[in-house]
Amino acid sequence: MSQRKSGAVLGYINIGLKNFVNLLYTPLLLHYLGQGDYGVFQMTNSVVFSLTILSMGFYGAYVRFYSRLRAKADDNGIRRLNGIYFTLYSVVAALAVIIGGILTVNTQRIFSGGLTASEVALCKDLMVIMVINVAVTFLSSPFDAYIVSHERFVFQQSRQIFLNVCTPFLALGLLFVGMGAIGVAIAQLTVSVVLLILNMRYAYFTLHMRFLFRQFDFGLLRAVGVFSFWIFLNQITDLVNNQVPNFLLGALAGASTVAVFAIASQIRNLFFSMSTILSNLFVPLINRIVAGGGSERQLTELMTRVGRYQMIIFWYIFGGYIVLGRYFIRLWAGSQNASAFWLSIVMIAPVMVPLVQNTGIEIQRAQNQHKTRSVVYVITALLNIVFSLVLIPRWGYWAPTVGYLLSMVIGPGLFMNWFYQVRIGLDMFYFWRKQMPIILMSMALTALLCVAVFFFPITGLVAFAAWGLAYSVLFAGLAWKLVMNGEERGTVLRRIGKGADSIL
Repeated sequence: MSQRKSGAVLGYINIGLKNFVNLLYTPLLLHYLGQGDYGVFQMTNSVVFSLTILSMGFYGAYVRFYSRLRAKADDNGIRRLNGIYFTLYSVVAALAVIIGGILTVNTQRIFSGGLTASEVALCKDLMVIMVINVAVTFLSSPFDAYIVSHERFVFQQSRQIFLNVCTPFLALGLLFVGMGAIGVAIAQLTVSVVLLILNMRYAYFTLHMRFLFRQFDFGLLRAVGVFSFWIFLNQITDLVNNQVPNFLLGALAGASTVAVFAIASQIRNLFFSMSTILSNLFVPLINRIVAGGGSERQLTELMTRVGRYQMIIFWYIFGGYIVLGRYFIRLWAGSQNASAFWLSIVMIAPVMVPLVQNTGIEIQRAQNQHKTRSVVYVITALLNIVFSLVLIPRWGYWAPTVGYLLSMVIGPGLFMNWFYQVRIGLDMFYFWRKQMPIILMSMALTALLCVAVFFFPITGLVAFAAWGLAYSVLFAGLAWKLVMNGEERGTVLRRIGKGADSIL
């Protein structure tokens, strides 16, 4: 419990620190790299990141199988599981290097239609470094999964803070000495190697992680593979929605178009990180509830309570962004990227549903009912690809943006709520009744302030800060008086900043 409390507090400190650093980091990257090289960097990163699909969902399955073996006090089973995971990720790391090498050799053939000769050369050099980075990350995954299974959220979040702070500062140091985008990639690789060493040391010496490679349990491997396959399909969806658009834009439209879309995607990803802090802390707990025969009502109430807090966080940030975002984008990323504001609004709006329901994903996995969701998400992702391929030549970055909107509405929006209600047994009418006051209050306040900003526009930092303060005060006051119930107000008063356990 203390780990979840401290982990939640550190999680939000981590997100706040990360966003503060990015406020300074991204404009400096754009300044030192330029619009073209920044677009090449983001596009190459997306292409190489696609190699993470090779993990095939193994990471997401570890907690479930570890929890079951631990409940049986099967120490040898846990060691065999660790041996299986270390072997799998070693093979995956090797495959990533091989496939990455093939991509590197064929860089000219893939991107010559959208990039200049110098941009293709830069892409090739970046790809070599980033492929090695992905392989190092794979090798770190078994140790990371073991740490999460032990609910050591303090170490996990502290490690993430180290990553979020050290990577930009090291990258900027290398930029200052003239290493350009190559320096940024080297900084990422250096920090990944340090994290691998930290994970190995903590898992082995502090948590006494051990491996058993003899008596290889092929039955356990088969069970892990079957369970992981459906998570793998979901990872394909995430890859298509989050990484493939940069690849397609780079190949069909050019590096500058990638830069605008990447900035909008970065804003969208902020919302994912803010929302998933709480749900990630409950993964082991949900597995214990399901393994112990917990009722659907208990799971519904847990999902609803976490969802209300996530909904408040989502709308506080989203509403503020709608009010202040146009000026913020111009100040932060430059007027040449002003279109990123509208792109991000279209991409953020539909993710409200999955972000306040991501606890339900862990409930599905704990009940081993995540297969249908994965199949439906793959179908919507394929529709997104087709939509983007056909319309990028005419619509540019708006093609993958609209494709993403449609995939989110069809998959997480309509289908998943039906699935939770009919197949999982959660009471989604109860869930949305509890969320609706937050939505209505937030939309009304955001609309009112948008009208006010129209008549009194934001023209400088003083006005920006004043409107931001006014929005924050009004949102906090209305949420306290009109949205939060007595139990929630009492919880906040008793445990401000104490984290996820206060929700229970």
